[in-house]
Amino acid sequence: MSRYRLAPTPAQVAALLEHCGHARFVWNLALEQWSMWRPGRRSQPPRFVEQARQLTGAREDNGWLRAGSQTVQQQALRDFDQAVTGFFAGTHRRPTWRKAGRHEGFRIVGRQASRVERLSRKWGQVLVPKVGWIKFRLSRQLPEAKSYRVTRDSAGRWHLAFAVAPEPIPPPGTGEIVGVDRGVVVSAALSTGEFLSCPGLTPGEKTRLLRLQRGFARAQRGSNRRVRIRTAIAKLKARETDRRKDWVEQTSTALARRFDVIRVEDLKIRNMTRSAKGTTAVPGRNVRQKAGLNRGILASGWGRLVQRLKDKAAGRVEKVPAANTSRTCSRCGTTDKEARESQAVFLCRSCGYTANAEVNAAINIAAGRAVTARGAVASLSALKREPQLTTSA
Repeated sequence: MSRYRLAPTPAQVAALLEHCGHARFVWNLALEQWSMWRPGRRSQPPRFVEQARQLTGAREDNGWLRAGSQTVQQQALRDFDQAVTGFFAGTHRRPTWRKAGRHEGFRIVGRQASRVERLSRKWGQVLVPKVGWIKFRLSRQLPEAKSYRVTRDSAGRWHLAFAVAPEPIPPPGTGEIVGVDRGVVVSAALSTGEFLSCPGLTPGEKTRLLRLQRGFARAQRGSNRRVRIRTAIAKLKARETDRRKDWVEQTSTALARRFDVIRVEDLKIRNMTRSAKGTTAVPGRNVRQKAGLNRGILASGWGRLVQRLKDKAAGRVEKVPAANTSRTCSRCGTTDKEARESQAVFLCRSCGYTANAEVNAAINIAAGRAVTARGAVASLSALKREPQLTTSA
């Protein structure tokens, strides 16, 4: 997906927000229809074709809906239909309600999506139905796309995203394998001994964020001061998100270009970041510590890094079972839960091997699923005898 920063005028912002409101209204209406259906009923919930016909009737009866773009509203129904299909296929979560200020966006397809022009080396413009030409920053080459999506984030920034599948990065052909151990203190440790850290907010920005959050807690609900503080907090959060995304893109590109095979732990991040609050009857323990760990995991971009590696190094990313990768000695293969003396120190009590704990785990990950020329899964000792599958030193 190629994304660009939009620069709409105040009048265009108002028109874009109307489109977002219409798309959100149609989505929520379709969700309400779908949520009324229960398994076992003889009648089925209406799908896209029937809902599109109902939308035509609703536009005839409601002038405020008719004033909007029919393409925007129909594509909201199409998006909902795809979300329902993904839910029943088990690939996506259950569709949820869209809220103002949190879900602001719409999609344009067809011939209208091709009305994009290049103005100069730095600027381009796109023709949005019933809004007009909107300028955007030309930060990369324009793709050939049949649809685009306009979104507004919590910091008030508008973006234009074209639905384009990027070409995967070709392998270097060196036969090198790398293991990636993801952590909180060190975002990614490689089996080569390298440490990669995801940048976050600076100490000064963290102090300012804490001060803003305290002010937000004291501000009266519905006041202008509360709105200003919320916007300031959203801008800091957006800055942190942008840095994390940029780090993920650069790291995934570098790994895809350097190594033929990239191995990562098969982690269930959604389960790992669940809240530990528990229930009223059975309250959780160490809730604050678990919440801090969850924030650290999410701030390190674990899931996004693996997803971008799959996109850029298609077919070259392998997942290794995470069990005992940090407890196993990468030299002798002994598994000992006491070998990891601290977060950073690994000391094997069998052979005396000492190394950084995360690098040791990354080496085990790199050797986790080696396949011999005969197609059999190699053991750790057999892997060391295979010269063509040795990891980088």
